[in-house]
Amino acid sequence: MLEIRDLSKVYASPADRTAGLVTALDSVSLSLTAGEFVAVQGSSGSGKTTLLLAAGGLLAPSGGTIAFQGQNVYAMSPGARARWRAQCLGFVFQQFHLIPYLSVLDNVLAPALACPITNARGRATELLEQFGLLARASHVPSELSTGEQQRTALARALVHRPQLLLCDEPTGNLDEQNAQAVSKCLAEFHRQGGAVLLVTHDTGVAAMAQRSLSLQSGRLVSRPSP
Repeated sequence: MLEIRDLSKVYASPADRTAGLVTALDSVSLSLTAGEFVAVQGSSGSGKTTLLLAAGGLLAPSGGTIAFQGQNVYAMSPGARARWRAQCLGFVFQQFHLIPYLSVLDNVLAPALACPITNARGRATELLEQFGLLARASHVPSELSTGEQQRTALARALVHRPQLLLCDEPTGNLDEQNAQAVSKCLAEFHRQGGAVLLVTHDTGVAAMAQRSLSLQSGRLVSRPSP
């Protein structure tokens, strides 16, 4: 489904642009089949978020290729790439990125603005009930706990039934109970045939994956299978 080959990303140093370049990703190669769950672990600054943004068509790489079902993502026009993201991908960000003035229900329904969703309101309500958020449907994000915000973000990512879910530290801001709730949601999506690419420093979440890799200073290395 997803084929990453020799991916590199280089930035100018943000602190001192005369100091040279910073290599965030260095010749990273990774493949993900339909229905597979892959975790990438690494410390802060190892390149995990850069990898996920590039894989999702949100950050053009400095070198290498990313293909989804055989199609080069960065050979698409910007409009075609946006449609691909809207139709095929779900994103779960560490910082949630909920729209502050929309209710929980309307945040979950937001992807319907980018692509048609059959019975969108019914699907959103079903997810809110599944994630224990139905009583919060009319609340805005500032009225939610951190765990409720993350579950809202996860429901939003799933509402259009994506083929691939990209998750950036989805439990990084959560206590143990909420982290387990989010982990169960990811596992259920995978059991139903969805593919998951997750980056995390949480070994407990990574243990759910079929395959675990480690990103160290921009390079991928294998880890023992969970």
